[in-house]
Amino acid sequence: MKSKIKWAALGGLVLSFASLLLHLFLARTSADLVQYTAITVFTEDLTPTLASKKGPGFRKLWGHVKSLEPLHPYPNPRSTYPVAAEQNNGFIYAKIAGSFEKIRNSIVDLVAISRLLNATLVIPEIQESARSKGISSKFKSFSYLYNEDQFIAALANDVTIVKSLPPILREARRRKEYQIFKPKSSASLRFYTSEVLPRLKKAKVIGLTLTDGGCLQSTLPPSMAEYQRLRCRVSFHALQFRPEIEALGKLMVERLRVSGQPYLAYHPGLKRDALAYHGCAEIFQDVHTELIQYRRAQMIKQGIISEELSVDSHARKKNGSCPLMPEEVGLLLRAMGYPPRTRIYLAGSETFGGQRVMIPLRAMYTNLVDRTSLSSKQELANLVGPETPLTPDPDQLLPVKSTNQLKEEWDKAGPRPRPLPPPPDRPIYQHEKEGWYGWIAEKDMEPEPSPNDQREQAHRLLWDALDYIVSVDAEVFFPGFDNDGSGPDFASLVMGHRLYEMASARTFRPNRKYLAELFNSTVDHLYYPPRNWTVAVREHLNKSLAEEGLLQESNLSKMKFFLSNPIPECSCSTVKATDIVHSGKNNNLHLLFEGQEECLKWMQQLRTQETNAGEVDSQEDETDLDGQSESEGYNGTDAIPSLEQDEEMDPDD
Repeated sequence: MKSKIKWAALGGLVLSFASLLLHLFLARTSADLVQYTAITVFTEDLTPTLASKKGPGFRKLWGHVKSLEPLHPYPNPRSTYPVAAEQNNGFIYAKIAGSFEKIRNSIVDLVAISRLLNATLVIPEIQESARSKGISSKFKSFSYLYNEDQFIAALANDVTIVKSLPPILREARRRKEYQIFKPKSSASLRFYTSEVLPRLKKAKVIGLTLTDGGCLQSTLPPSMAEYQRLRCRVSFHALQFRPEIEALGKLMVERLRVSGQPYLAYHPGLKRDALAYHGCAEIFQDVHTELIQYRRAQMIKQGIISEELSVDSHARKKNGSCPLMPEEVGLLLRAMGYPPRTRIYLAGSETFGGQRVMIPLRAMYTNLVDRTSLSSKQELANLVGPETPLTPDPDQLLPVKSTNQLKEEWDKAGPRPRPLPPPPDRPIYQHEKEGWYGWIAEKDMEPEPSPNDQREQAHRLLWDALDYIVSVDAEVFFPGFDNDGSGPDFASLVMGHRLYEMASARTFRPNRKYLAELFNSTVDHLYYPPRNWTVAVREHLNKSLAEEGLLQESNLSKMKFFLSNPIPECSCSTVKATDIVHSGKNNNLHLLFEGQEECLKWMQQLRTQETNAGEVDSQEDETDLDGQSESEGYNGTDAIPSLEQDEEMDPDD
């Protein structure tokens, strides 16, 4: 009997061991086959009945803005616009440095300058993706991000573009025989016509170094409207990502929309440079505050900032100069009525503060995903291409000592007192530091970027390109921060593209100063605010979707960044401004359509068909909204609600 028990126990151990080996083998071989995991945990945002019927509740969260539907993209030339001449004044060669949005805006300005000076543009060199950064040998700097052939072909009627300088001028460039200019993004037309053009005609080639996110002022005279439309054609049509990026971006969109559900794209805008520029250090804690302050000190030395190093960050936040924190965005979306299982895509290759700042938003909205959730490591690696391995940093390698060396050191140490003193401090190795900011614990100066850091900067351009595709295609876009005219930024670029491509798509343009006052009014009841506070949030954000938010955004940002608001130059309307005046609609709508040209007949016919098809839906929406307004009793102004006006709301309302 005992022998049978022993044999049974032995058999069980053998089977357990075999099962363990099988599981380890399957885990190892299937690791690379996992494509994405976020889709499997998606739960339905809305009930199938509501999603299929597209009822009023669904349209209030995801439907288009009715008042902006007459706007259509129309970037074609409106006046005599001759084809680019082969015989011109010379060549323009440029080097571009900066983030994704600065690079894109600089390329757009370069094309406009080439047209202005009647020059041939050489495909610009992007410094962040140069071969010296160790990127894959498959790509040149420009082709690492964009499709060169598409870029050249799309602008053939506007500017002559070549991939490289002629051999003679290439040698002159190596000998530095031609002048190099470093224009700012605020450079005027006169600067180019009076200073750059004579040098171009004389030397037949000039160089431009762009680090400011552009090389031409945003606003141009009305007589130069064709150059503004050229900017739109470059940014929204000619600048297409290389096919691998486009394919993966579209695949991520499909995975987000699996089972036919919509999604919301959210860009936090928590970038170290922006936080330092606006003085928002104190809204973070510990080492993050020190990192922001150090970057701000650098900007002061470089002359980018003319203010003091230490400012009141809380006062800046009340003034609307600092980003909305992810927790605040979650509360706003909750007040708008977005259900807890809404699919939210987190855009942005850099989120300062890391995952810690995203914890409150992730707790409120569990379907919060990013590119790493929607694509596998292999898919992202294929996008990067084959790269040569970098030599390891000596600081990352622990010194290895043999047993004899350790024994010899012990013997030479001499007599030890009793008790032994504490051991001396050992060096802090790179692998033990808390992230890339570990230098703060050792030195006062930020170290120079390592080869690995430079390579990651190039990768960040690819991640921003993926986020750009997903954000532009989203049913709803919510920016946590935009520069409000301080210069190009990712959120403004996305908002401008969405406005151009489909103006009626739901793009929130929140007034951060007003929202800061709202949050301050209910700081003790953030998760259980009074109902009138929720009504005020809905009223403000709904206004930001329509003409009022659009005009406010135009007044703030268009003066410094044209692509953030490319209307009326690059759009047309299927209704006349006079018709809007006679219809008795609000004055903001009249101001928005005042400078719009009338669309072509086929556009108007298409608009008429869409209007007839959605007439019933529009009546349902108006009835529903009227009922909501009457029941909530909100006066429609932007006055801050008093906490004494109403009882606390149901958190699930």
